[in-house]
Amino acid sequence: MKLQIDRELPVPLGLQVKGLIEYGIACGELSPGERLPSVRELADSLAVAPMTVALVYRGLREAGLIETRRGRGSFVAESGEPRRRPRTEIAEIQRRLDHLIDDAVAIGLTPADLTGMVQARLSQRRPRRRARSVVMLGLFRDATRAYAAAIQSRLPPGTTVQPLTMDELRGDESARLRAAEAELVVTFPNRQREAAALLPDSRVMAIRFIPSEETRRALAGLDPLARLGIASRFADFLPIMKSGVQRFAPHVRQVAGAALGTPALDAVIDQSDVMVLSTGAESVLPRLRPGVRAIEYRHSPDPVDVDQQIVPLLSPEAEGIAEPQEAVP
Repeated sequence: MKLQIDRELPVPLGLQVKGLIEYGIACGELSPGERLPSVRELADSLAVAPMTVALVYRGLREAGLIETRRGRGSFVAESGEPRRRPRTEIAEIQRRLDHLIDDAVAIGLTPADLTGMVQARLSQRRPRRRARSVVMLGLFRDATRAYAAAIQSRLPPGTTVQPLTMDELRGDESARLRAAEAELVVTFPNRQREAAALLPDSRVMAIRFIPSEETRRALAGLDPLARLGIASRFADFLPIMKSGVQRFAPHVRQVAGAALGTPALDAVIDQSDVMVLSTGAESVLPRLRPGVRAIEYRHSPDPVDVDQQIVPLLSPEAEGIAEPQEAVP
C-alpha cells in the first residue's frame, strides 16, 4: 500500500497519516509483518514534518498496531494467531500414517479392512460435539449483524456467531457476560486491544475487513459525470475511504469528502449527485436533496482470514481427542 495524504480533504495531516495506517491494517491494505517506511522516509514522501510521523508511529505502537524491531525498522504487528497448521506437524502425522499402513499390509489387512478400523476408532474416540459460540464485536449494530452472518456462513455446522457492539459491551453487564462465555471473540485489528481489556479472560482475535462486493459493484457502476461526495463518521477514516472509492470508481473525476460534524460537510452534500456514506454515517441521509443517490461504504469480513484463522479453531479436529472408551461386553 502506498501511503498518500490528500490535501483536498479537510482533515489534519497527522490524523490522515494515522488513519491511513490504522485503517489500512483493519481493512487489509497493510498485512501483518509488512515493513513500514522509516519516520524520515515517510515524512519526506508525504512532505510533512518528521515529528508528525514520529508521533503517529508512537501512538500506533502504544495501540499495539505496529512494532519496532531493533535495527530493522517499523512493521505492522502480527496478529499472534497462526494462519495455518505448521508443516512439520502435518509431516509427522503423514509419517506415522505410513508406518500404520506398512504394518497393516504386513499382516494381510486389505485397504477396506484398514479404512473400517480407522473409522470405527474415530467414532469411539471423537467426543460428542458441543455447541460452539463466537462473538463478533463491532461498532454499529446493523453492520455487526451482517458481519456475524457472513462469518457464520463459513464456520462448521453447530457454531453460532452472536453480534455485539463495543457500546453494548461497555454498558450492558449481560452483554459482557455473553461475550465472556463465548469460545472466541472476533473484532477489528484496531479494536483488539480495547476488547481484550474489557474481556481479560477471553480469547480475542482480530481479522481484517474488506469493502463488500455490493459496495464495489455500486461504485463501479457510477456515471462518470457524477459529482461524488463522501462522508465518514470518523475523520481519520476519510483518507483511506476516499482512496478506496477512487480505486473502485476510477472513472469518476469529481470526488469531495468531509467528516460528520464539520462545516465542510454542508458544501459536500449540496454539491454532490451521489453520496457515499461510511457505516455509521446514516444521519446524513435526511439532509440529501431529492434525487441524490446514497451508497453505503460497507465492509465485510475477509474470507481468507475467516478460513485460515477462525475455522481451524472451531473445526471438530480442534476439539481434541477423547480418552479411549472401554468396550462394553
